[in-house]
Amino acid sequence: MASNHSAPEQTKRHKVEGPKKHIIAFIFSILLTLVAFATVMGGGINKDFIYIILVATAILQVFVQLAFWMHMKDRGHAFAIIGIMSGVVIVFTCVIMAEYWVWW
Repeated sequence: MASNHSAPEQTKRHKVEGPKKHIIAFIFSILLTLVAFATVMGGGINKDFIYIILVATAILQVFVQLAFWMHMKDRGHAFAIIGIMSGVVIVFTCVIMAEYWVWW
């Protein structure tokens, strides 16, 4: 069996991001954590405002983690994104149903 070994092999390579974006994402994650920690430890702030800040920093942290560490911003992750969004919808629906169950 003869095979042609002289032809160059055509392979698709992934685009390399480099450490710069990962370092920026890491610093942003640390800053979000410090903001949440300082908000709780600072005291003297209305508890409702503390809850709003904690939820906002948690949502931002999730987006940073998904985009930079789980690489959801890259192509080819549509199935994973659909799965995550389906889970979010199911959890949100369960929370709403539980609230109605308790209140009625």
